[in-house]
Amino acid sequence: MEHRNRRLDIALGIGLLAFAAVPWYRIEGGFTGLGWLQGFPMDAADAPGLVQMLALGRWWLGIAATIMLVCLAARFIRSPERRGTVLAYAGGVGVLFLALQGLAIGFAGWTWGISETLFGQMADGQPAMGAGAVLAAFAFVLLFAFGLAERGVMKGDAFVVSSITLLVFLVAIFVFYPVGSMLVGAFQDFDGSLNTTGFVRNIQDPSIWSLGCVTGGERCGVAWRTLMLALLTAAGSTTLGLAFALVATRTRFPFKKGLRLLTVLPIITPPFVIGLALTLLFGRAGVVTLSLSNLFGIEPGRWLYGLTGIWIAQVLSFTPISFLVLIGVVEGVSPSMEEASQTLRAGRWRTFWNVSLPLMAPGLANAFLIGFIESMADFGNPLVLGGSHGVLSTEIFFAVVGSQNDPSRAAVLAIILLCFTLTAFIAQRVWLSGKNFATVTGKGDSGAHIALPRSLSIGLHAVVIPWMLFTVVVYGMILFGCFVKTWGLDNTLTLDHYRRAFSVTLENGGLAWTGVAWNSFWTTMEIALISAPLTAAVGLLTAYIIVRQRFAGRNLFEFALMMSFAIPGTVIGISYIMAFNLPPLEMTGTALILVACFVFRNMPVGVRGGVAAMSQLDKSLDEASLTLRANSFRTIRKVILPLLRPAITAALVYSFVRAITSISAVIFLVSAQYNMATSYIVGLVENGEYGVAIAYSSMLIVVMIVVIAAFQGLVGERRLRRENRVALAAPAIPLRQETPA
Repeated sequence: MEHRNRRLDIALGIGLLAFAAVPWYRIEGGFTGLGWLQGFPMDAADAPGLVQMLALGRWWLGIAATIMLVCLAARFIRSPERRGTVLAYAGGVGVLFLALQGLAIGFAGWTWGISETLFGQMADGQPAMGAGAVLAAFAFVLLFAFGLAERGVMKGDAFVVSSITLLVFLVAIFVFYPVGSMLVGAFQDFDGSLNTTGFVRNIQDPSIWSLGCVTGGERCGVAWRTLMLALLTAAGSTTLGLAFALVATRTRFPFKKGLRLLTVLPIITPPFVIGLALTLLFGRAGVVTLSLSNLFGIEPGRWLYGLTGIWIAQVLSFTPISFLVLIGVVEGVSPSMEEASQTLRAGRWRTFWNVSLPLMAPGLANAFLIGFIESMADFGNPLVLGGSHGVLSTEIFFAVVGSQNDPSRAAVLAIILLCFTLTAFIAQRVWLSGKNFATVTGKGDSGAHIALPRSLSIGLHAVVIPWMLFTVVVYGMILFGCFVKTWGLDNTLTLDHYRRAFSVTLENGGLAWTGVAWNSFWTTMEIALISAPLTAAVGLLTAYIIVRQRFAGRNLFEFALMMSFAIPGTVIGISYIMAFNLPPLEMTGTALILVACFVFRNMPVGVRGGVAAMSQLDKSLDEASLTLRANSFRTIRKVILPLLRPAITAALVYSFVRAITSISAVIFLVSAQYNMATSYIVGLVENGEYGVAIAYSSMLIVVMIVVIAAFQGLVGERRLRRENRVALAAPAIPLRQETPA
């Protein structure tokens, strides 16, 4: 049997299974619970698609079944081009029909007035889509992709075509559909009717666009405040991330392991904990503030509560992301190019400035873009330290859940935020366009990087060491708060917070998890460990397609992926509730909605890290594999992935950590059954139980460090050359005598 026929048979088998062997609609008790087997296949709630169509009167499912039969008949067409044409059209129509019938028919019947006008009233509707409908949609997507491949699209590479098709399909469902549901609110009234008055009123609001800080007024509008903060945060986090990466890879710094740990610590800490620690240090009653007041008579101020405090917290939080993106790029710069520069009598400083640094441009651009978007989307730090200086994310939150109750304003602010993100994305593309940054070509070199210029090395240490000390102090305050009765008031040492959160007792011969935090802890671990590898896989596959493949709409596709990352988590959470609380896809209150939110919210980091790392891999590596008759999937598995280990580790670490520390989106999506750690900690803080909240946070930090180490051990290190070492001494052959100044 031909390989293409085996592929096609698998897709057709999935389609037939969807209609005949699994429940078509959503099971209230959950599909994986297998309780539906008791009434299967004739129970109306658990019946497969064929029974729903033939015995229960849901005639519209017959159209989908007929389309699947057309695909089955196409299997026996001998001409590949004709077979591909039929499969492509039938698969595309099948996906479109499933989406339209799901949107048009709700619980009580037609949801669109035009449908009732054309087809008359409907006596009964349908529940949300279940396993059968999802499998059928998946089969139609595969059949559509295989049809395109047989017609010669992407040189007939079925893996590449199906990957692009599936990614577009998933992005449409989990990015465009919920965000579109949210943005439609900008042009709707409270009853859902079309009304543009709210949009016009909010887009012209002076509090958004005021330039008071420039013209001598009180303050700038929220849009300009957010933009300025994002630019400053992106610049600061990228600069510090590059400094950490250079110190960790190209110097003799004796505490490299400690440096790596400290650069990771801020990213594995719930954001409001850093804000509380900064408040205890620099607030009006903070340790540093009171010490300066007692020693030098400096009057305590409120400088921390505003853009300055938010900027410090954001740089502290987002520098580790830049470090994770940049360290692989810094390691990937080929020493042979630096050696060639010195052979041509260039000094260390000139070599670094004109050769090494330009080759790091993809990583710098991606780190800056991620820092910019992270700052735009950040919610926790501005909520704790913003005071009266709100940013777009907090303004959107209060527009929805505050006394304003103005969804139109929230949607308008989200549109403004997207415009800023789009501008940054286009600027990055223009800067990198038409340039080649490939440094890993498969050719051997010495594997020894040149030493950094002495002045640069001193400057880097002067930046990194104080920042390390500052980070140690911040986390010392957090650690101190775990073991005192009342943080900041009663500093009596105690272990009561840990006992209350994580107590374990023996009951009936077994362990009983009696601590108040255990339920949310195990749920968080389960969700994070499921979503992390999915996020890394989807993100790196997307990066491969973006860098290595050329297809219509590629730039739009790349921006669509970044959109979910650019929108504040508050908006993501609300949009998911609006989109997935009713048919056709009802997922609220389940673990699936949390996994989907984490995968498509955190995937852009894997995409940007993969794009930055893959930009350094010469295409000749792929071409050599394909020339030796390896297909695209084998090329990715055997050639590309081993060279992307830093990007894989970054994607796994970031997605796992964000699944645990995310607040803004999670707080809308959790349920009694699936309560995440961050939402539980926020509840503790609201109840004034700061000690238990900090103890829980510290336990999460320890667990995340252990899991991150496990990820790094599983993925391993990338071997680009025979030795991964840094040349810390001058070259053996003096190339040029530097003239002393």
